Amino acid sequence: MRFREKIIAFMQGRYGTDRLTVALVILYALIGFIRIFIRNRTAGYIITAIMTFVAVYALFRIFSRNIYKRQQENAAFLRLTDKITPHLILFKDRLRDIKTKRYRRCPCCKNVLRLPYKRGKHNVKCPKCGKDFSVHIL
Repeated sequence: MRFREKIIAFMQGRYGTDRLTVALVILYALIGFIRIFIRNRTAGYIITAIMTFVAVYALFRIFSRNIYKRQQENAAFLRLTDKITPHLILFKDRLRDIKTKRYRRCPCCKNVLRLPYKRGKHNVKCPKCGKDFSVHIL
């Protein structure tokens, strides 16, 4: 039996990877990068212990046979990240458009509107709720 087939046979019935596991691997790499700049010996030991815990937990998740439990953990992680992701995307868009656009919230429906960067007072109509309101852009 070839090595690839042995790996496939070993992983049969095991959980494998998901978004939580990928996030743990990225966290491990990020902490490792930060660890490079830490000169304090005690802090270095603490960070190394955290890195070890993250790596062991990621490997535990990959090789686990309790698929139902790992799916529940991943679903909880996805619920958390799905709440945060729209805010991060909006922040990234605001940084990208900082010279050409201004972002304002509709006072009625709280929808975020992307407006052209024109100084002064303007009347704006919200495309979601249809309410007219004035916006002052500095």
